[in-house]
Formats: sequence, C-alpha cells, structure tokens
Amino acid sequence: MKRTIGLVDYASSDESDTDSNAAKEVHDTRKAESQATQPASKKLKKLPPLPGYLVPEAPVDNPALHQGRRRTTPHVEGQFAAYVYVPLTVERRSKLYRLLLQILEAGRGLVPILHPIGISQPELAPISQVTGPPEDATLELHISLTRPVYLRAHQRADFKRAVHNAAKAKRRFSASFATISDLTNDERTRTFLTLEVGAGHDDFKELSEHLTPILKSIRQKEFYQDPRFHASIAWALLDGAKAEEQKSRSPERNQDPPSTNEEFPTIPGFPPVLIPQLRAEFARQLVDSAVGRFEADEVHVRIGKEISRWRLQD
Repeated sequence: MKRTIGLVDYASSDESDTDSNAAKEVHDTRKAESQATQPASKKLKKLPPLPGYLVPEAPVDNPALHQGRRRTTPHVEGQFAAYVYVPLTVERRSKLYRLLLQILEAGRGLVPILHPIGISQPELAPISQVTGPPEDATLELHISLTRPVYLRAHQRADFKRAVHNAAKAKRRFSASFATISDLTNDERTRTFLTLEVGAGHDDFKELSEHLTPILKSIRQKEFYQDPRFHASIAWALLDGAKAEEQKSRSPERNQDPPSTNEEFPTIPGFPPVLIPQLRAEFARQLVDSAVGRFEADEVHVRIGKEISRWRLQD
C-alpha cells in the first residue's frame, strides 16, 4: 500500500526578504511616531502670561464723557469706524454763522437740552452779548455721503482708494440749504436739528452712489435709497438712549464704567411746534444766496482718528 506524502510549502528567499522588510518598515514607522510625539508634548507647554503693561486696554464706553452718548456698535479690536462726508467751512464772521446762532438760541428756548455741534456755550449767549472768538476762526459742518461704516484693517486702503476715485470722477459744484429739518439716527437714540440741502442734491447723490460698489463689496449698508443730504447743527438724546444703555448692561458683566450719578436728560422727540416755528422765523434768511449758498469742492473720509482729503475736479 502506497503512503501519501504531503508536500511541505517552504518559503522562498524572496518572500523572506519581503516579510523582513515589512517588519522593519512597521518598526521604523512606530519609532518615528514615537519621536514625533515627544517634541509635540513639549510644544504644548503653557507660556507665562504677558506682563500687565504689555496688555492693551480695551476702550471703556463711558457716556459721562460724551454728554450721555453711548456707542451704538460695540468696540471690536482691529475694527475702525469710518464715514465719508463733504465739509462745509463756516467763517464765524459770516452771515450763515450768525444765523446758526439765532436758530440755536430759538431752538434751546423750546428744547433746553439741545446740544450744539461745534459751537461752545459762550458763543450761545444772547446775540447782543456775543463778543465771539477771533474773526478768522471757523466752524466745520459735515454733509454725510455714507452711513457709519466699520472697516477691518486690511480694508482701509481699498476704501480710501474708492473715495479718492469718487472725488476724481466729480467736478466741484455749488449747493445751498433749503430748509430746517429734524432727523433721527438709525438706532433712534438721538434726534438732530439740521439744515437740509436743496440745490446740489443730485450732485451729492451722484457722489454718494460712486461709493455703493465698495460698500457692497465689504458688506456694509449702502446710503439711504431716498437720501436727505443735510448738515447737523445740534442734537438731543431720545428716551430710547436710556433703553439702549440698560440693554447693554447685564448682570454677568463687570466691565461697565463706574456710575457718575449724573443723569443725562432725554426727550421722546422734538416738540411738534419746534420745526414750524424755526422755519417761520429763519427760512427766508436761510434760502438767501448770500447766506445759505456754498461750494462743495472736497470729499473727506474719516477712519478711526485719521482724516484723508481729496479735492473734486475743477
């Protein structure tokens, strides 16, 4: 009877080399991973805190320093508030300046908490008592072309370039004030007494529309669809300002400025008789070309504390 002999399958020399190489690769990989893990754990070691004098202080929003005004947009590190405007320089010996004093004096008779813009308390004494500052002093009013805009650091150069291009594309023009109006900010925290532009409105709108593409590209609000170009001459806090202040204070926050125990008076709005009375008294003088007419020849942009200026084309 024949015996069946099973064949034994021996590994070839090639297979032996392959297994040996694979084992070596696994060993080398684990060794490399182990070596890579060691330095990583060292990198995660906590660094000591910076000394206090090297840590920048966050701005504190203290209404007591700003006549009750409060930021409507919280401060963000690396973000810059900006707006674009046409400046109007008013000489203090001019007829327009004298008219402004009269309007403000009458306005404060009805709204005692009215805060003038750019005019100091001594200048608001009764007209007969005003000795006034030197005759060569000036007051600058602003006619806005944008809402407040908030820029990141890397967006500032492009924004200034867009304003410069808008100035280059527009010729200087004449404009004039047509009436006295009241306007309220978007947050309804302040109401403004303003001189509203009549002649030149379309030129201001053209300038403002030149800035629409850059505003869209940085996702900021465009100017108003039906803009009312104006120069603000005074303001008052609205009752909504107190609501905003209460909303901004929460039990979890300990960063609110210390109380000054000073109340800033507010109003629900201007009294209904204010604007009609001011128009009846002063509108005729305002529309006089020797008083309310002016030249728009520059565009300014303020970004943070920096102001850049460009002249319109001659």
